[in-house]
Amino acid sequence: MSGHGYAPQQPPPPAGGSPVTLRVMFVVLAVVTCGLLAWAPLLRLAIVTRKAYDWVVFAVVTALDVTGLVLIGVDPGEEEFQGPGNAGMIVLLCTLMAAVAYYLFADIRHFSRLRQPAFTAYAPPPAPSAYYGYPAAPPPVQETPPAPPAPVRIHQVRAELDELSDYLRKQQGGN
Repeated sequence: MSGHGYAPQQPPPPAGGSPVTLRVMFVVLAVVTCGLLAWAPLLRLAIVTRKAYDWVVFAVVTALDVTGLVLIGVDPGEEEFQGPGNAGMIVLLCTLMAAVAYYLFADIRHFSRLRQPAFTAYAPPPAPSAYYGYPAAPPPVQETPPAPPAPVRIHQVRAELDELSDYLRKQQGGN
């Protein structure tokens, strides 16, 4: 139907729920785990968009999560984190914030581009005569209306202004 100037239909929602519901679920998953699963939303994003850049971001976030876990694991503190454990938590939390922000930005952008129509110009449907093999009637030619004649009153106003100017000159010359 899009050949007749009608707007293209919207793509069906992705299987498994609406994009907004999936966004919320993946962000909650990453936040509840304090960044341990910050790679999960980025894996979904990379699968959905199939962009090499998103796969690279997924790999970097996964590597940072593993690094944070290793730093926490080698921490010698019994009840509180020491230097490596604190560094690991900072890595996890910073990775969490960056991953969630990028995931929301890229996912929203991806799905908004899918909803945009393939074309923006509206083409009206063809004339009914085109369906039956008859040539379409030419569009009516609109003639521009003639310019209105100059108003007669303008001559009267000019004459009055000339009289007023003469009167003012006499007044100034008389004083």
